[in-house]
Formats: sequence, C-alpha cells, structure tokens
Amino acid sequence: MNSSNEVAVIKTSEGDMVVQFWTDAAPNTIENFKKLARQGFYNGTIFHRIVKDFMVQGGDPNSKDPAKENIYGQGGPDYKVKAEFNDHPHDRGVISMARSADPDSAGSQFFICLAPVRRLDHQYTTFGKLIKGENVLEKIGNTPVERNSQGEQSKPTKRVVINKIDIVPASAVK
Repeated sequence: MNSSNEVAVIKTSEGDMVVQFWTDAAPNTIENFKKLARQGFYNGTIFHRIVKDFMVQGGDPNSKDPAKENIYGQGGPDYKVKAEFNDHPHDRGVISMARSADPDSAGSQFFICLAPVRRLDHQYTTFGKLIKGENVLEKIGNTPVERNSQGEQSKPTKRVVINKIDIVPASAVK
C-alpha cells in the first residue's frame, strides 16, 4: 500500500472531515500523525481552541478529561517532532502542527485553518488539506467560545469531540 494514497478521516461530534496529506512537504510529520491516529491517541480528544476566522486546534490528550481543562493545550505524546517547514501556505482548510515557541516542539496537537493565515507560513509545519467536510469545519469554527484561562476568546462553550481519526486509502472516500 502506497502511504501517499492514504487520507485521514477525522470523525467529530459535528461530522466527518477528510484530509489529504502533502507527502512531499512533511513526511515525518505525516508519519507521526498517522501513527498516533492508528494507536487511537486522538480518540476522545476535543478541539480545545477555536479562534473565529483563524483556526480550530485539537489533538491534546489532556482534553479527553474535562477535569484537566486548565492544562488543555499543554499535552502531547512523550516526544517531539522536528519541524518540517515547507512552501505550502496556510490557506483555509490546511492542517498544520501546533507547537510552543520552540519550532521543534510539535507532538500531537494540530490546527486546521479557517482562513488564509500567511504570517504562519514557514513558521509552522503544514502537512495536508481538507478535501471533504468543509461544512463540518465551518460548523466547528462557528462554535460559540468564551475566554480561556489565558484570557483568549477561544474556549468552546461545548465539547467538540474527535471521536476517532481513521487512516484509509484515498479510494475509500470517493
């Protein structure tokens, strides 16, 4: 099976989104994302950060537990993935790795752009784009939010859950 023909089906409480990977751009990032998805790492996590007209962020294992809300955004696997900056721009529907100030600090958290965000180009690792589920992204992006503990207007007022991320052959989602 040629892994470049695989896509990710992100099954959320709001519906499914399908992401096509840019294997030319970020092979290690993609491998890591697929590995975590296959292990069920993302199952039950939420989109813990939603910023209108900017992006929706998910993939933090802490977000499985509502009691850990004060540390949402800080979790990940017990390792980091080296940045793979590339020339794919942050357009609407593009999936990219979230990280801290250190470029090589990405782990499991990712975000999907709700609009073009050029200031992130060559700063964050883009690794694919939505090919299906634009309406689901729109719905998630329009989830009402309130201030989080850092004072950012980005905390969803309801849990938008990532039930599962399936890695399947692209031919399976035609």
